[in-house]
Amino acid sequence: MRFADHDPLNRSRFPVDEWALVETEFGVGDLGRTETLFAVGNGYLGLRGNVEEGRDGHMQGTFVNGFHETWPIRHAEEAFGFARVGQTIVNAPDAKIIRLYVDDEPLVLTEAELLSYERRLDFRLGALSRSIIWRTPSGKRVLITSRRMVSFTDRHLAVLDYEVEMLDADAAVTISSQILNRQDGRDEYRSGVLEAAGAFDPRKAEQFTERVLQPRHKRRTEGRYVLGYQCTNSAMTIAIGAEHSITTDNAFTESGSIEDDLAKHIYKVHAKQGEPIRITKTVSYHTARRVPARELVDRCDRTLDRAAELGVGEVFAQQRAWLDDYWARSDVGIAGQPAIQQATRWNLFQLAQATARTDGGGVAAKGVSGSGYGGHYFWDSEVYVLPFLSYTAPIVARNVLRFRQRMLDAARARALELNQRGALFPWRTINGLESSAYYAAGTAQYHIDADISYAVCQYVAATGDEDFLGRGAIDILVETARMWEDLGFWRTNTDDVFHIHGVTGPDEYTTVVNDNLYTNVMARSNLAAAASAVDNLQVLDPIGYHRLVDRLGVTAAEVASWRRAAAHMHIPFDQQLGIHPQDSAFLQKELWDLENTPEDRRPLLLHYHPLVIYRFQVLKQADVVLALYLQGDRFTTEEKRANFEYYDPLTTGDSTLSAVVQSIIAAEVGYHELALRYFRSALFVDLADLHHNAADGVHVASAGGVWSTLVSGFGGFRDHNGIFSFDPRLPDGWEQLMFRITLRGTRLRVVLTGDSITFSVEEGVEARVRVRGAEVVVTTLSEVSVPLHGQGPRLYGSPTMRDVTGSRRADGTLLTASIPTLSLDSEEAESTVPVD
Repeated sequence: MRFADHDPLNRSRFPVDEWALVETEFGVGDLGRTETLFAVGNGYLGLRGNVEEGRDGHMQGTFVNGFHETWPIRHAEEAFGFARVGQTIVNAPDAKIIRLYVDDEPLVLTEAELLSYERRLDFRLGALSRSIIWRTPSGKRVLITSRRMVSFTDRHLAVLDYEVEMLDADAAVTISSQILNRQDGRDEYRSGVLEAAGAFDPRKAEQFTERVLQPRHKRRTEGRYVLGYQCTNSAMTIAIGAEHSITTDNAFTESGSIEDDLAKHIYKVHAKQGEPIRITKTVSYHTARRVPARELVDRCDRTLDRAAELGVGEVFAQQRAWLDDYWARSDVGIAGQPAIQQATRWNLFQLAQATARTDGGGVAAKGVSGSGYGGHYFWDSEVYVLPFLSYTAPIVARNVLRFRQRMLDAARARALELNQRGALFPWRTINGLESSAYYAAGTAQYHIDADISYAVCQYVAATGDEDFLGRGAIDILVETARMWEDLGFWRTNTDDVFHIHGVTGPDEYTTVVNDNLYTNVMARSNLAAAASAVDNLQVLDPIGYHRLVDRLGVTAAEVASWRRAAAHMHIPFDQQLGIHPQDSAFLQKELWDLENTPEDRRPLLLHYHPLVIYRFQVLKQADVVLALYLQGDRFTTEEKRANFEYYDPLTTGDSTLSAVVQSIIAAEVGYHELALRYFRSALFVDLADLHHNAADGVHVASAGGVWSTLVSGFGGFRDHNGIFSFDPRLPDGWEQLMFRITLRGTRLRVVLTGDSITFSVEEGVEARVRVRGAEVVVTTLSEVSVPLHGQGPRLYGSPTMRDVTGSRRADGTLLTASIPTLSLDSEEAESTVPVD
């Protein structure tokens, strides 16, 4: 695990500002990271934080959620049911580019003499701004200020301002605003991505070798340019429009050109000292699956017309108003911790940028900030992001779940292909088809069905939106329950026991196992929830129930079989060690000695063959510990502590999904210092690039987990079976933690201090919660403060490998730890292969 025990940011370059991420020095060595950190987006459209001038960069990127190309997955050795269709997000034509020339000298930030520099991503304004003073080779000083935003109120709109002012001399200024198809077109200034060639990393997006975007339309009308394309294989279409205006008292001329892959609008200005030149560029992106590019061009025109009618000032005012509302619902305050406060708000802002205007689409692993994981949707959104949305932005949560509902037909077909009844959702996808070529760590993760069902149930419990189930979302519960009941099987000895074999849990360092604890626990919940939902629908909405029966053929006997399977689910437990084995064979393996594994062999997945990893007790991410959190009411306090102490030393943290869960359970069982360490690791995972892959995009699930760690870990919030409870764990040294959650239409403000937790209603009527077992009713009449006697148990230090080694298995054998023979890096390995 990569910890951030001290402030990991260079504060002379990134000063603390609780409402913004500020950069005061241009850095060449970490452009990939800063392009991600300063990206702007709205869940539909994302612009990476590339410099406006468009030359220097790690990866020039513009991404539209769900806009993808398909390609055939070619397996070296084929087998029935393998994924066939790969999907990868397309780097959409780049409209960010505004090139500047002063006396025909180009501004190239990596080469320029910058007298001052500041870049600011403002969390309240929802805009990225930059101010620099450049001294040209001839000695003239030029002030360049810019700002860009992607609108939260109009999902198809982005606005860019670019202002140039000569400070001490006149000059000939040329500004070239462009739209460039970087996916296929040739950028004469660079090849595309600045990174080590040939570096293996399965987390990166696939690279296309053939042309992706086929030109379908181009048009120039004065300062407006529109390009339209269609993807070669997926047949998705996209249109990009940009309109330009100039404000200046200087004399100028303008011209333009348009080609299939490049549009340019050029201003040539006789710039006088002290007379600013301001270029405003409004941009629109529209995409579709089955609509011709010509129609999307018309939509771009309408978006640009609407923006022109509103005016740029009003567009930015609406952005601020939207964010005022967002922070009123979503802000988390940490008094007396300004650096942590800044990082927290950066993570929460990323959640807005990844989810706000998905509008019926999914939430990709990197949102719209980068191409990592190919733009795919995983279980991340349901387990790590949906809790935040369900309790702060219910309509967005509903839309994300409706996206999964629309995937049901494809999920039914996938289940049938794998000889199962019901529905099996794809492990990774954009268009609903399974896109994971490695089934052992992909398709075998059947738990995604239970994860999605868990998110449905959590949303309904949080909002009281039973109508959502009646309108068709109950189909998700029914079809996933059918899958579990069909996948599992019964074994009878003295008792009937239901088992699930041949699956992979969240820990991808252990694959295709029998009775994975997380899978079984979550499947049990899924089966029981489906049965209860059908029974409740029959009572509360008889018409809706009959529609369900007509639609899916649900029978009372089938519902009873789900309930029976849930009641008799096998939950592995080892009496000798007092823990729940991760799976039926996990404890038979040797322990991987992580404490003595060289740092240069991390993450393990990049340095060891999967077969080597699979032979050991070693975890990529929390598995059993995640079950302790999501199904916490099904484990005792003693079981939680014993399980945490066993699995924590075995967990590498090679996945960014792990630290947040480990923090939550560490806080609950009493490891308060360790909980804070894990929290800080998650908090700064992108800001400090702790996993060395921030360049690929924001770790959106980890950002969602930051919220959960604050609210559920330190705030002690739980929502089991629709009962909302609090058992706080405020970290030592924190004066106060404040957050808001919306419970069935009532927004609560929660303030936690060392000796009390206080609730007040900000919107709505009343809410009922429990604080350490005692019921509390909060109304609009007055706030309610509940005294706290301490912050739960306090354990010091952290579990270590020494706590695990030396224990005995049930058969009496000792648990011992070792490290496999150190592997060679790929280049070294290739050099040792004999050449004939």
